[in-house]
Amino acid sequence: MSIGNRLYAELRGDRTIWMIVAVLAIFSILAIYSATGHAAFQFRGGNTEAYLIKQMVFIGGGLFLTYLCYLLNYSKYSRIAPLLLLLCIPMLVYTIAFGVEVNEARRWLEIPFIGLTFQTSDFAKLALIAYVARAISAKQDYIKDFNSAFLPIIVPILIVCALIAPADLSSSMLLFFTCTMMMFLGRVSIKYIFLLLFLGVVVFAGLIVLGELMPDVVRVGTWITRMRDFITDTEGGYQIQHAKIAIANGGIFGEGPGNSEMRNYLPAPFSDFVYAIICEEYGVIGGVVIIGLYILLFFRCVSLVTRSPKAFGAMLALGLGLSLVIQAMAHIAVSVHLVPVTGLTLPLVSMGGTSIIFSSIAFGMILSVSRYIEKTT
Repeated sequence: MSIGNRLYAELRGDRTIWMIVAVLAIFSILAIYSATGHAAFQFRGGNTEAYLIKQMVFIGGGLFLTYLCYLLNYSKYSRIAPLLLLLCIPMLVYTIAFGVEVNEARRWLEIPFIGLTFQTSDFAKLALIAYVARAISAKQDYIKDFNSAFLPIIVPILIVCALIAPADLSSSMLLFFTCTMMMFLGRVSIKYIFLLLFLGVVVFAGLIVLGELMPDVVRVGTWITRMRDFITDTEGGYQIQHAKIAIANGGIFGEGPGNSEMRNYLPAPFSDFVYAIICEEYGVIGGVVIIGLYILLFFRCVSLVTRSPKAFGAMLALGLGLSLVIQAMAHIAVSVHLVPVTGLTLPLVSMGGTSIIFSSIAFGMILSVSRYIEKTT
């Protein structure tokens, strides 16, 4: 049996999603090898292979985690979801108080003894989405009751999003919107969805007040600056201008792999603006392919929702799919100056161990749902 046939037999479930994962991983390796050229000469004496090897290790490790999560029956995620939620809340609190500070934001925790850091908000996203999926699916018969909607669903969403927001408002808003959509599509009474939105505004206002008292903890100044720059500067700031130049340089077919010029000027071409680098090197065609892959992922997740015999599987695939796709669209929107600069990565493409690892886990959980559906149909 050939390797292709063996892979086809082994990788069951939604093979379109498997294809999306593979293509995004290839784009990641190619784009990061090129985008890190300037950083390699600045920090590693021109050793571009070091970044390439590091990215390949993370991609390889991420794909291995995707496979492991795919093998695990998705119902197990329902059982561990409350534990993950209870674990992520103290982690977020500890990050706010004692996390590693990078660019005036405490988003990372250092893993003892090995010196590596990871972003706790990425873990919190998975934990909260799995928990909300469990809460909605477990209460389908009485989802309109206040006691079943407020404490089990609304309060955890508010707590987790409020703890992420001080250092990473964009991730917090993305997660809040994802959970709101899960509640809407999970047939939670509309009045409780409006209650969640109202309380979300109240919590946000409270964070602004807290930011005036504790500017080192809540980055209100950064929020205001980015919004002001977005509204008043029609051309965009330094980052956006060079991102748009990169996209314009690419034209239809692109400058070719490794020929990006704007990688030498953009502050984070390998993470926050990797989409602009892809467009410069692979043109409109490459940019459209990337957008098409995430849109295709969304429709495949919707297909899983309509075919899943279990409510938890449907809500889990929907929540994780929405989270990945919305984050990707937000990243792309920054590059073309449709929204303020957010710092969101392009899932499974941008450089960053935490982003790749947790995006890979999310893909694996979605594929686990699809594998179960294939067995039952």
